[in-house]
Amino acid sequence: MSDTGTGTETGARPAGVAAAPPLLPAPGPEPEGLLSPGVPPGTSSGEAPRLGSFLARAAAGTAVLTVVAAVLGLVRDQAIARYFGASDASDAFLIAWTVPEMAATLLIEDGMALLLVPAFSLALTRRAAAGEAPGSDPVRDLVATTLPRLFLLLAGGAALLIAGAPWVVGVLAPGLADPRLAVDCTRLTSVTVLTFGITGYFSAALRAHRSFLPPAGVYVAYNLGIIGMTLALHAVWGVRAAAVGVAVGSVLMILTQLPMFLRLVPLARPRLPRFGRPGRRAARTAPPLGFAVLAPVVLFVVSRQSQVLVERFLASTLPAGAISHLNYAQKVAQMPMVLSLMICTVTFPVVAQAMAAGDREKARLRVERDLGLAGTVVLLGTAVVLGYAPQIIEVLFQRGAFDAADTASTAQVMRVYALGLLGHCLVGALSRPFFSSGRPTWFPAFAMGTGLLVTMGAGYALTYRFGVDGIATANAIGISTTALLLLMGLGTRVVPIRTRAVALSLGRLTGASLVAGVTGWACAPLVPDPVLSLAAGCLLVPCAFFLTGLALRSPEVVSLLALTRRRFLDGR
Repeated sequence: MSDTGTGTETGARPAGVAAAPPLLPAPGPEPEGLLSPGVPPGTSSGEAPRLGSFLARAAAGTAVLTVVAAVLGLVRDQAIARYFGASDASDAFLIAWTVPEMAATLLIEDGMALLLVPAFSLALTRRAAAGEAPGSDPVRDLVATTLPRLFLLLAGGAALLIAGAPWVVGVLAPGLADPRLAVDCTRLTSVTVLTFGITGYFSAALRAHRSFLPPAGVYVAYNLGIIGMTLALHAVWGVRAAAVGVAVGSVLMILTQLPMFLRLVPLARPRLPRFGRPGRRAARTAPPLGFAVLAPVVLFVVSRQSQVLVERFLASTLPAGAISHLNYAQKVAQMPMVLSLMICTVTFPVVAQAMAAGDREKARLRVERDLGLAGTVVLLGTAVVLGYAPQIIEVLFQRGAFDAADTASTAQVMRVYALGLLGHCLVGALSRPFFSSGRPTWFPAFAMGTGLLVTMGAGYALTYRFGVDGIATANAIGISTTALLLLMGLGTRVVPIRTRAVALSLGRLTGASLVAGVTGWACAPLVPDPVLSLAAGCLLVPCAFFLTGLALRSPEVVSLLALTRRRFLDGR
């Protein structure tokens, strides 16, 4: 539970690294606005507008691709629901899908990013400090010492998973009557251990270089692969076609980023090295990525993804279709969380470079602003889910083998899941600053492990009586526990955020979300047609959210509306 870097030591510049302005655009003080904290008095703002404008454009581009990927993800889920419904076949695929879900979290979304974005940011800072001085390139040395080893380790892991698929299915879902289909699908999806790892490596490198569009586009390619294979081969291979699509889509993710990676990241002559100590030149210039740094990240990410493992383990003892109801509900309910975290994804390299340069005040301003903005987005989405869950599920999924009973069950679970969306958002947002310094820190793993234990205990206590609703409740309780621990620990260990002010701000936003959600819940049945009801809700709920936010004097709502008004008047 102990942290090696506390107080000023965590944000201190590494030994031997001179202070230097990071790469373009220079992360100096940022302008006041939607994506940037206010500029402290007396600071130079010459380069600040460039950074604020760049982050806004990057966030907008990332948002567009995130929405496109989310829409394609819905089409993917609709195709699976249409052809396989909530059945033994869909349950088998979803159990096999646990492998790529775990791999995506560990190797793309969290683990690889938390480990390598700070490493590449530090390498870029060291390169900038060296200037034109002769010597090796820290970025090239980092790639040479990590990418070949990563490839070999991931390839070995994929091979072991293919061989051990029956054991994996037995552990994940011991209640399955016939596990053979799940075993086949697991073997087909096991390749993602390798392909997702390479995808995550490319994404981290590109984001550290502040190239955000190719990493944001990987899930577009991934979903296209699944949709294409499912539509083309479902009549021949059944649900195995979707598993093949997972493998094909994961290869497309690599190809989406490869051209930009080759353009921006300098590559050394390939060398498959000894797995001992790196060469002297690389050791002098490449940032440290040893076991002490890697282990806390891996443990944190595995503990976080284990929430899904606990859910599916418990749901496998319930009637057929329970796992599918949980999956559909979770996928839709978490869309607001995914959209909210795109802000932190874009600004994470800024925080990492500020920590590498020892600028803790800049990191604090950035993190506080990100928490407020991400909370606004996720809580507005939570209100929509609470108010219009049945209409959302009916519009998206109720066709083919997915009937009205499936809609009612899934919508109920989705409303319960929504209660934990703020917790999921905060865990994603708060974990990034903890790992931004590139130093070992075990506190996030402790917090996530504690939340996992809470989820397991609550799940065992509630599942027997409440079924899938009990599982979703346990998820919300566990992830909220983790978020609270991370919020309390961040200010004393890494970035000195004002915890009380952040908590008060999120509390006001939560109040606005509850009022808006209850308003939508009461008004949704007044319009019988689900499409029209949902369309009306997309106007009603935001209006109720922002009006309540104004009444509660939420700083995020006030500043967002003021910014919108100012830009509207400027446009006139």
